[in-house]
Formats: sequence, structure tokens, C-alpha cells
Amino acid sequence: MAKAASKSRASVAAELERRPALAGVDLSARGVRISMLPPAERISLRARGASVAALSKALGLMLPQNPKTSAAKDARTALWLGPDEWLVIDEAGKDPGTDCAKISALHSAVGISHRNIAISVEGPGAEATLAAGCPQDLSLVAFPVGACSRTILGKVEIVVLRTAEDAFRIECWRSFSDYVFTFLSEAARDAMA
Repeated sequence: MAKAASKSRASVAAELERRPALAGVDLSARGVRISMLPPAERISLRARGASVAALSKALGLMLPQNPKTSAAKDARTALWLGPDEWLVIDEAGKDPGTDCAKISALHSAVGISHRNIAISVEGPGAEATLAAGCPQDLSLVAFPVGACSRTILGKVEIVVLRTAEDAFRIECWRSFSDYVFTFLSEAARDAMA
């Protein structure tokens, strides 16, 4: 009986598919495209300066040390969020927390893959779309490609990463994803009007 129950659980687990909130939802307005990005592995990483070199080596990229900066290598990106805090995203599905667990340097790596979702905002109207609800200066001069920041959009906290001159990656909590997507959709319609 126990063997049948475990087989049943294994069969169910194999059939489960991790789907992000709003999977498959996207919007194209004149000059702006908003779409949900595929699931990714993420950690919230905290560490003092003495641990940065060991963590960088384990993660395969140099953790950025300056405000509003990011570092990327292959499918992994590290975003500076504070003097001892980073958001590490791996779009290839490799868990950065597993890499951090291999070292003894003092740090905290918390898996947040199921907490966050990512939204892409692209096109000539991307900056104006975000500016509708984000008080931060997102002009290319003040916020160049590779710049990142924890900020707000409307009423919710987001992390924004400029991925190209006319493209942004927005990270938000899954529970706020409908609000963020709807806000961006409305702003996109107005941005190019």
C-alpha cells in the first residue's frame, strides 16, 4: 500500500508544471510590448564585504559593489540592491542558492523563486510606461543599460533592471503581479497616445 501511494505521489509530481502568475499574458500597444518572462531561479543574497570574493567565485560572476549596478554572465544576473544585498537571477534554471551553499563564507541566501515573477517592458515607449508610476529618473543618462534599482511602481515595490536602451525587466512579488501588469498595461496605452 505504501509503495502504491509513493508511486502515485511521484506520478503526480512528474505531471506538475511550475507556471508563473499570469502565464501567457502579454500586451502590445503602439510602441510598447509587455510580457511575462519565463520562470527563473532567484535568491536574495546578503553578505559582508569579506565574503563577496568567495560568493562571486561560487556564483560564476562578480557581485556588483556599486549602487544601481548589475553583473551578468551567461544566464545569471546579480543586481546590487544595497551595500550588502543582491538579487541573483538565473534564467537557465540553475539554483544559485545551491552554488552559495558550497562555500563556508558567512552569508544568507534565501530562495525567492516562487515569490517573484518577472515582466518585460520593451519598445520606444517602455521608459514612459514605467515613468507613469515610478518616481525614479529612468532616462538613459541617469539609468543606463545594466542599471538596476529597488523602487516603487504605483503602490508596490519592484526591482527594475534596464536590459537595453528600450527594454526593462521588472521583478515583483507574485501576489502583486496582477496589479503591476494592469498598471503597466494602462500606462502603455497612454505612453504612446
